[in-house]
Formats: sequence, structure tokens, C-alpha cells
Amino acid sequence: MKKILLVLTCVVAMAMMIVGCGGSDNGKKADKKITVGFSVSTQNNPFFVSLAKGVEAKAKELGVNVKVVDAQNDPAKQANDIADLLQQNISVLLVNPVDSAAVSTSVKAANKANIPVICLDRSADQGNVACLVASDNVKGGEMAADYIVKKLGEKVKVAELEGIPGASASRERGEGFHKIADSKLTVVAKQTAEFDRSKGLTVAENMLQANPDIKAIFAQNDEMALGAIEAAKSAGKQIFIVGFDGTADGVKAVESGAMSATIAQQPEIMGQQGLEVAVKAAKGEKIDAKISAPLKLIEKK
Repeated sequence: MKKILLVLTCVVAMAMMIVGCGGSDNGKKADKKITVGFSVSTQNNPFFVSLAKGVEAKAKELGVNVKVVDAQNDPAKQANDIADLLQQNISVLLVNPVDSAAVSTSVKAANKANIPVICLDRSADQGNVACLVASDNVKGGEMAADYIVKKLGEKVKVAELEGIPGASASRERGEGFHKIADSKLTVVAKQTAEFDRSKGLTVAENMLQANPDIKAIFAQNDEMALGAIEAAKSAGKQIFIVGFDGTADGVKAVESGAMSATIAQQPEIMGQQGLEVAVKAAKGEKIDAKISAPLKLIEKK
């Protein structure tokens, strides 16, 4: 009888150990902290600094890890950065593409690894993107052209400073602008300045030299618009300049009268939205395929 009781006691003890171990493993899985890998196109631009700030602030609020890598506007570096992130046991990939075509390979790699992909501000041309969080860039381009027509009239000569070739934001803002400009304005020049202030200065200088009768410039972001302001000053011209993004420097330029207007996004809020969606995706919750961030025209009061 004593032997039977001893055997039963051992069996019960072993069962409890097994249950206990199983419960511990499940606890670890349940308590596993979500890690978001975030590849941002550049941190040398106030807009994307604000975007990253929003991501990091929301991550802190929600108690999740976020690993931020800066692609420095280099598609090849972004591809390498994302490849590294995919090896770091991330729960979800949040990406602000440098180039919408080039990033497609990275998106497909994440898809193959069963890691959800959320795009911020710019989309990917290929691969499965679970959600795009972005402003309506086409609508923003239309708003810029409409504003120029409203203030200067039809058929005035304008130039356009384009963003990074291949970026969806560049294509969409240009598409929206030309929906109006091609019929109501006279576009005499357009050239990329890659969303960069110093390049915006150089390109705008060349445009104004080649086309001295330009009355307005639409820049696809505020950084290029700020460069165009300096170019106009150097040329001794009063040029009607409309930017895009609503960065702190851009808004200050509008308030001072140096810039005519900017189509304002809210990058910090966009970053927060992106991180919230990333957490839902990591948890396997249902998410929308696209979330639109608001736009508004800012002009001097």
C-alpha cells in the first residue's frame, strides 16, 4: 500500500511539474514584448524627424520596443537595414520607403518571413503591404495648383520642383498638381530636387535663369520650397512659392510672408497612427488597408 501511495505521489508531482512548466512557457509567450522594426527614409529632413518622433512617442506610450534605422535617402542602405531588421526577431516592419519600387524586394522578404508590413507616407509598388498610412498626396497636389490659380489667375507661368524619382509621394503630388496645372496654368519647367533644400536652391536658380518670366513655383515639399525662396532672393525676384508638408520651418516661412502657402501634413500624428496599426498587426487584429492622414492649406493670415 505504501508503495502504491509513493508511486501515486510521484506521478502527481511529475504532472504538476509538467503543468507548471507548460504554464511558464505560455506566460512567456503571452508576455513577449512586441518589437517594431522601423526603417525611415532619412533623418536629415524635419518632416521625417517628426514622423520618427511620433513613432517613438507612441511606442513608449504603448510599452512596445521600436528599433529605428535611418536609410539616409539611399535605397540600397534601406534594403540592407531592413534585411538586418528581419533577422532581429521583429514582430512587424514599419517602413517609410526611400523609393517605392526599390523597397518592393524588402517587402516581399518580410512577407516570406510572415512579418506584417506597414508603410508610412509612401507606399511600395509590389509585395503585400498590410496598411498604408499616408496623406492624400494627389488631393494635396490639386490643392496647390488650385491655390496658385486662385491667387494669380489662369495661364501664368509656373515651375515645379519634384521630389525623389520613384517615391510614391513624388508621383502622386505631381499627378494631382498636373490635373489642374496642365489645363489652367502654363508649366514651363519641372525638375527633381530630391526633397532636399540645397538641391531645391540650385535647381530653382537654374529654372529662374532659364525662364525669367516664371511667376510661381510649386515645390513638392517644404525643404525644396525653402531652397526656392533663397533662389528667388538671389535673383531679386518676387516668386509665388507653394510648398508641401507643413514643417515647422515651412510654416514659419509662410507666417513671415517668404512662402505663399504650404499644404500641411501632420507627420508626428502620422507616425503615431503607423505605430498603433503596427501593434494591431503584430497582435493579429484586423486593420484597414489604408488610413488617410488629414491635409490643410496654410497661408499667411
